[in-house]
Amino acid sequence: MSNDTVRAPSWPGYAEVHRVTTLLRRESVGGMLLVVAAIAAIVWANSPASDAYVALRDFRFGYEPWHLELSVGAWAADGLLAVFFFMVGLELKREIVSGSLRRLNTAIVPVTAAFAGVAVPALVYVAVVHTQPSLLAGWAIPTATDIAFAVAVLALVGSHLPGPLRIFLLTLAVVDDLIAIAIIAIFYTSDIDLLPLGVFAVIVVVYGAVAHRGRAWFARNGWAAWVVLLPIGFVAWAFLHASGVHATIAGVALAFTIPVAPSRRQPVHRGMDLAEQFEHRYRPLSAGIAVPLFAFFAAGVPVEGGEGLLRAVADPVTIGVVAGLVLGKPIGILLGVRLLTLLTKVRLDPALKWIDLAGVGLLAGIGFTVSLLIAELSFPAGSPHTDDAKIAIMVASLLASVLASCVLLVRNRRYKQLALAENVDADGDDVPDVYQQPHPGAR
Repeated sequence: MSNDTVRAPSWPGYAEVHRVTTLLRRESVGGMLLVVAAIAAIVWANSPASDAYVALRDFRFGYEPWHLELSVGAWAADGLLAVFFFMVGLELKREIVSGSLRRLNTAIVPVTAAFAGVAVPALVYVAVVHTQPSLLAGWAIPTATDIAFAVAVLALVGSHLPGPLRIFLLTLAVVDDLIAIAIIAIFYTSDIDLLPLGVFAVIVVVYGAVAHRGRAWFARNGWAAWVVLLPIGFVAWAFLHASGVHATIAGVALAFTIPVAPSRRQPVHRGMDLAEQFEHRYRPLSAGIAVPLFAFFAAGVPVEGGEGLLRAVADPVTIGVVAGLVLGKPIGILLGVRLLTLLTKVRLDPALKWIDLAGVGLLAGIGFTVSLLIAELSFPAGSPHTDDAKIAIMVASLLASVLASCVLLVRNRRYKQLALAENVDADGDDVPDVYQQPHPGAR
């Protein structure tokens, strides 16, 4: 038996835990948990027991001398969401080193779509609220795409959609997250303390050096990262939090130091692609705990009856966010790709049709996780615009998912029919006349 062989653990309850973590790695399950957590928060925050929800969310704990006495809601937004951004960082690095972002000719279309899909929603929002300059701070709220939610919807409705379409969405969402991270770091950081920031940078270097030197050891022993890397990562997070930069950025910075195999096509020695192993190990933690808990404490908006709902609907922030996500996202993505193909020699993958891209553009209007985070950073604490923005995000995400599902379900049915026809033809059986013609692709 090879020394690299990893035996399955035999501790009591392992089989049950393994089944649960396997379930949590499914994209559709993570998206469903996100929705369930948000709905539970809304129901509780608008129930007779709403005071208990507020008390739980605002309960503070932590070590004040290190500026870590935070509310439960802040721990979820600044701490648990760093786990989500760590996963995003792992995926980003793997795509840059060995994935679809490695080559310009394959990356240029979704990258262009991502940038246009950020710019147009921001412009739509600004156009709606420009008469009230105090509301312009929320310009970035409709720019983000929730990769977990969007991919979950695609997994539910797109069993027969072409593979390049899923790659397009994944690449677009990953680049979108990178842009969102940059926006948070640049535009939502006010005062920076350079000393803690410098200490953070040193700790990140140490974290990366340990990960590289011990990559095979960390690959063989699942407990090792919890004992060695997690404490180092927490200290790095704490110093970044103290510096004034939003602490979720620590997750991305730490993830970028994790070793990635140079090519997914070549046989990889165990431990070389540590990023892939970490992504597999910790996705259940992100999808099953970190993101749902953040959504639970961020989405609990008191609607305050019909009067509060009318106020939210009339708020320009609500209109701007909904219009930005539901209209701005698909328009920006389609416009960006169209201009790219008109002004350059770049062409779409033959498997991609414009109607498919329209469906993905609508799907990108699901803002949820990162949009909720930016909403909390955009307006002063206690501002009604924060709650209105959160209501708008949830309404827009629901609309975007329904509209995208309508388009993609029709397209999925079409691709399923073509696949069945091709299978029948391959078996040499009779094929209806419509399929006897040269295959034109989905129309």
